[in-house]
Amino acid sequence: MAAAGAQATPTTINAIFQETVAKHGPKTALKYKAGSKEPYKDISYAELAGQVEQLASGLAALGIQKGDRVALLSENRPEWAVTDLAALALGAVIVPLYPTLPAPQVAYIVKNSGANTLVVSDSKQLKKALAARKELPELRHLIVMDADAAPDDASVLTFNSVLERGVATPLGADRYAETWKAVRPDDVASIVYTSGTTGDPKGAQLTHGNFTFDIDAALSHFRRAGQDVTVDDTFLSFLPVCHVFERTTGYYLPLRAGATIGYAEGVFQLVGNMAEVKPTLMVNVPRVYEAMQDKILEQVSKAPPKKQAIFNKALAAGRAYAEKKRTGNGLIGPILAIQHALFERLVFSKMRERFGGRLRFFVSGGAALGAETARFFEAIGLPVMEGYGMTEASPVIAVNPNRRPKIGTVGIALPGVEVKIAADGEILARGPNIMKGYWNNDQATAEMVDGEGWLHTGDVGILDEEGYLKITDRKKDILVLANGKNVAPQPIEAALKGSPFLSEIVLIGDKQNVVTALVLPAKEKLREWARAEGLTYPDDESLLASSEVRKKIKSEIDAHSGHLADFEKIKKFTVLNATFSVDGGEMTPTLKVKRKVVAQKYASEIAAMAGGGGEAAAA
Repeated sequence: MAAAGAQATPTTINAIFQETVAKHGPKTALKYKAGSKEPYKDISYAELAGQVEQLASGLAALGIQKGDRVALLSENRPEWAVTDLAALALGAVIVPLYPTLPAPQVAYIVKNSGANTLVVSDSKQLKKALAARKELPELRHLIVMDADAAPDDASVLTFNSVLERGVATPLGADRYAETWKAVRPDDVASIVYTSGTTGDPKGAQLTHGNFTFDIDAALSHFRRAGQDVTVDDTFLSFLPVCHVFERTTGYYLPLRAGATIGYAEGVFQLVGNMAEVKPTLMVNVPRVYEAMQDKILEQVSKAPPKKQAIFNKALAAGRAYAEKKRTGNGLIGPILAIQHALFERLVFSKMRERFGGRLRFFVSGGAALGAETARFFEAIGLPVMEGYGMTEASPVIAVNPNRRPKIGTVGIALPGVEVKIAADGEILARGPNIMKGYWNNDQATAEMVDGEGWLHTGDVGILDEEGYLKITDRKKDILVLANGKNVAPQPIEAALKGSPFLSEIVLIGDKQNVVTALVLPAKEKLREWARAEGLTYPDDESLLASSEVRKKIKSEIDAHSGHLADFEKIKKFTVLNATFSVDGGEMTPTLKVKRKVVAQKYASEIAAMAGGGGEAAAA
């Protein structure tokens, strides 16, 4: 069992916000863009507090009170934070929704939570809300942030009109303070619906105390690791703030520290926004770091041979330097130190400048981070601290300490959080960050949290002798072959995705004689390879159907399977000319593959491989 440090004392989000405002009122709280060509604008903590109180007054005038559920369907923007903090100040419960959800899922969550108010961002999200409203008899208020998106419909309020209502009928300083102070740590702050890979989403009830404990435990963890988060830090918010990972670590945590939060515009503007905002810290999912790495390596591959050679030498030196520094296995010799200093000046500092030049480190969560990606960023001076958690744990359970991270692990338990491994290998966690339970679902709660308070994560893992946690797979994802052999797909998939030619790969094998796979190739990389080989194809379909490309993919699978037992190796595979996405339903909003959806969608291809079809892979 692993447990770290003393427990922080849970408080409320309201209290930490007001404390930060009192300490850092003039300091910039939020940075945002009013338009893609506009420069970033700043909102101070004092200005944010004024907007929050104003909106709280407006919502109170609409009849919103303690315990009411307020659903929030919006992209990351200042109004998200204002709505969240205003509703929480009244003791209301925020129900965040992913902007990518279709109207039927919006309707399901709003109805299941019993929300009486739905706040949406723009015309696109309003369209979903209007489509869903007919199924929502309890919904009393529909509010849209963008004033120009409001239809000629008196039942749709604009965000500004609610703010104006707050000016006209203010709660007043004394009543406002009395209201937010009446909220207790064990009051529910949010019902967060798990995206899930199967079945209907369940609403995890997270209290104010759950959130604030997790925030303070995380801050304490980094402080002990010599990486204190302070008022001088700037976060760039890119992941959906409706997801509890971004909400806790990229919103509430910097708010607690008095740091600044800048909102990214989107995936295509991310690197440009980093250059503008100049963040010092950033949390993200592995796919984003992988995409950054791929982009850098792609640009290097197009550089003159001399520059490529310099980069490769720099990367090798950076890896060696970082490895010695991280593991402590021997002193860094003078030759390596000189090499690193030279490449730091010529290569690494210039690379980091593209990301704003001030980054101290990244944090990764939501899925497994590939070891090669971790070593790549570590080599260029941007270490990625991998962590672990889940919605039901608010969400952080463990994270690597910057003083001594271990690549391939998700670090050590936060102070005050206990972690142990059950007899069947399942990871269990217990602490003040564990949810109150699922909304209106006692049976699911009892299945998830046992009588002793242990959260059954559904993940399989091990704890090493120093208390570092390593995730080996999802308990439900284990493939049981027809011969009884168990195959853990996630580490195999992660290893295979080390090939630049494999974008995504999904192992199949439950009740089958052998392991098979669905492969999504990196088509641009294959096109480059084909051109270099003198091969031409009229389109992607012809490219992927060619025997040469199939052989190439087979060779890549074989090259990354040498460490596997024979029964774990892929015997057949099918190349898909497709893309997995959140909108397509194959991925969760945190970019995890929905195995059940993929299996249903490509059932005929899977059946064909089981029956003898598909390309032969590692024999």
